Order: sequence, then C-alpha cells, then structure tokens
Amino acid sequence: MFQIGKTVVSKVIFDQAFCCDLSKCKGACCIEGDAGAPLMPNEVKILSEIQPKIRPYLRPEGISVLESQGHFVIDENEEYTTPLVDKKECAYVIFESGVAKCGIEKAYEAGAINWPKPISCHLYPIRVTKYSDFDALNVHHWKVCEPACSLGQELKLPVFRFLKNSLERAYGKDWVDEAELVYKKIADQ
Repeated sequence: MFQIGKTVVSKVIFDQAFCCDLSKCKGACCIEGDAGAPLMPNEVKILSEIQPKIRPYLRPEGISVLESQGHFVIDENEEYTTPLVDKKECAYVIFESGVAKCGIEKAYEAGAINWPKPISCHLYPIRVTKYSDFDALNVHHWKVCEPACSLGQELKLPVFRFLKNSLERAYGKDWVDEAELVYKKIADQ
C-alpha cells in the first residue's frame, strides 16, 4: 500500500495492466452484476439536474425505469446506486452495435452536459472506499474484464495510467504526478 495525498493506494494499481477492450467484453461491466453503479451523494443531485438533457440519449427502457424508480436507488447497504433495467443493465446504458455504453457519457461528448458520468464508472476497475480521513483505492477483479487485462499486458499499460484522466478528475494533477513517482520507485526496485 502507498499513501498519495489523502488516499491509500493498493500496489495492484501499479502492478496490474489494464485497457478496456470493448470489442471483446461488449461493455459487460454496465450490464452485469447485482447492483447499479455506485453514486456519490453529490452525484445524486447532478443526476436529477441533468435528466432533461440526457433523456434524448437514453433508451426507452431506461427512461421507463428512471420514471418508475427515480434517477437513483438506495441499495441494501444504504448507498446510492443507479437503477437497473430488469435487474440487469444500468438504466443509463445504451447499445451501439451490440456494445453497452453510457448514455450520460454520450450526452457529455455531444456537449449537452458538462459532467462525464459517475466517478465510480469513470474510475473502473478502481473501486474507492471512503473513510473519514482518506480514500482507499483498490482494483476490482472481475472475469468480464479479462480481455482488458490481456490488452493492458500487451500494451504494458498499468491500471493507474489507463485511468490517468479519471484519477486526475477525482484527485487532481498533483495526485497523478505523485502516482508516476511511486510507479517509477516500484519499477526501479
């Protein structure tokens, strides 16, 4: 474990290779699992505010779920998550050529909103556990991401570098710069 700013970071973030390979996994992380994407409390408000602007980018099934369940749900752990369609895919998922993608991100890319998507999705496969004084960053291991691990190995791309923009969004440029220094120290050992 390494401390970077107000985070405690698993060494796996530096050791494991990763690069999403949507041609192989088809966006399975958005359509499999037993719960929606984790949401930060401030993201619940953002989701409510952007609903009218993202609706044109969503599927009718997703819109129906958002209308019946709300823009978010509270799971069995009393945490905010995105609602699911038929207990499977995230209500914000769209499909392009058989690949699951994020309708929120599509709205962002089109300039309709200025928020890319929930930070838990943007940081995946890193999962963050928040404590009162720090965040703990670990890598979530899931069979659906095996193609991403293989591609990351081919490209020699560690998780933290694959997620550089996401980590900068979450923790700032100084955090990313310090992560690079930690990586160099590990590589030099």
